[in-house]
Amino acid sequence: MNRLRTPFLFCAIILICSVVLIEVGTALPGVLRNNPVPLTAFQLPPQLSAATAGLNRDQQNMVAQLSSQGHPPGLGLPDLALLDSIMLFTVTLMGVALFIPERLHGRVQGIATLIFSLLLMGFALRQIFIALSLLMLMISLLISIPFGTLIYLIVYGSFNRAGAYVVLSVIMLLKFGFSGSLFFAQQRFLESKGLLLLLLTSLLGTVLVSLLLGIFPAFLVSITDAIAALCIGIITIIWGITLLIGSITSIIKTVRLMQGPLAYRRVPTPGA
Repeated sequence: MNRLRTPFLFCAIILICSVVLIEVGTALPGVLRNNPVPLTAFQLPPQLSAATAGLNRDQQNMVAQLSSQGHPPGLGLPDLALLDSIMLFTVTLMGVALFIPERLHGRVQGIATLIFSLLLMGFALRQIFIALSLLMLMISLLISIPFGTLIYLIVYGSFNRAGAYVVLSVIMLLKFGFSGSLFFAQQRFLESKGLLLLLLTSLLGTVLVSLLLGIFPAFLVSITDAIAALCIGIITIIWGITLLIGSITSIIKTVRLMQGPLAYRRVPTPGA
């Protein structure tokens, strides 16, 4: 019952690695590209309709050019990779422990976690600033009636929600497979509160992105997607701080253990 079943552990690593790769892949150009929606597809208020009819030829050409461009693929799905990379890092450390001595693994783990947590928080902060600036831009355009709202509808009024749902469904399925693989690898993993909390956070993050993409009208999904990215970024920062504190504690303990035997050897013997 307490024996580690390595095939299931390696299967879990492969599954969570696939999740992260899929999430990162959604940020690549053309993967989840939003199809342009003609301005006539929106139910415009009379004020906006009048403003559209009153555009001159140059403004109409600009509207047509904006309508034909590819729209942003969103931030919520790609940012899930930051959160799920923590799980990937954790189970990878478990797999590495099978191939290196326990003492060496204890020393490497603290340093690796320190570096990973700093990089993680750096990327998360970057994504938070990007999402926040985009959110402020979209809101300011949306409330700037009539021309700002017009530009918002053209550029951000459409979102590839169907494609995002397909990707989120695949991700959730892979995460369930990952959870089952961890359980079959060793049931004692269920006793690790930190691991279970991290897994629960990963699942809830996926659910949060799904809800924010689904419960609001289509023309607001770009805004709620940016809100989802902000939430995922903040959660990632919290986990990054937790990892950073844990890594510093681990390094301090390792240094003390290394200095203990050395200090003991240097104690002069009586009568020396």
